Amino acid sequence: MPMKPLAGLFLALACVSGIAATGCVFELAYGEPDLGATPTWVILALTLPATVVSLLVAIRHNQPG
Repeated sequence: MPMKPLAGLFLALACVSGIAATGCVFELAYGEPDLGATPTWVILALTLPATVVSLLVAIRHNQPG
């Protein structure tokens, strides 16, 4: 089944936000973050739900029917 363009866009968003969340976790775990602790926590707090929501939206948009 081919992927619909809108589903692909949301999947790409899920990938980018997942990478950002992973980077924030590593920054916070292994020392002083480059951007500072507060901005890194804010980015993490925004990207974790964005990853889950955009992945679920991509799955829902690509379902047949």
